[in-house]
Amino acid sequence: MSNLAELIAQRADLEKRIAEAQNQERASAIAQIKQLMAQYGLTAADLGGKATPHRAGPRKGSKVPVKYRDPVSGNGWSGRGLQPKWLQAALAQGRKLSDFAV
Repeated sequence: MSNLAELIAQRADLEKRIAEAQNQERASAIAQIKQLMAQYGLTAADLGGKATPHRAGPRKGSKVPVKYRDPVSGNGWSGRGLQPKWLQAALAQGRKLSDFAV
């Protein structure tokens, strides 16, 4: 078992050394890039990229237009999620969903 423990310790040491080497090389590359940018008067916009990284993805909390509206109360529903109680009650009374379309 001590052999396994030694191997695990060696792996941890190697992973630490790899991370340190990556950080040093990255810092060196960044310094070289900054020096070249200063030498030639370049900006991030000149490189054709964005100054800050942006991740595309779904937008949380974005508003969705109303598809159905109650003419009496003015309440609306986008058609997403559970049907609101006012719509459930109207449908139970025999009205059609198309009656409330905006």
